[in-house]
Amino acid sequence: MIVCVCNNVSDHKIRKAAEQGMSSLADLRTHLDVGTCCGKCHSCAKEVLRECRQSAIASFSLEALAA
Repeated sequence: MIVCVCNNVSDHKIRKAAEQGMSSLADLRTHLDVGTCCGKCHSCAKEVLRECRQSAIASFSLEALAA
């Protein structure tokens, strides 16, 4: 799904950026230009980042339990 229409940034691009260490809207703004035009995508972009962090925490927890 397209999160930032102005700059054609999808949730996939945001997830990939999060995997590479970007963890804030400021990071996304700098590297993907998310939210640099109209700003209507801020809440959706933050939600995608939040989901990525939660997923990473869950994966880490499962790995720790398996060890």
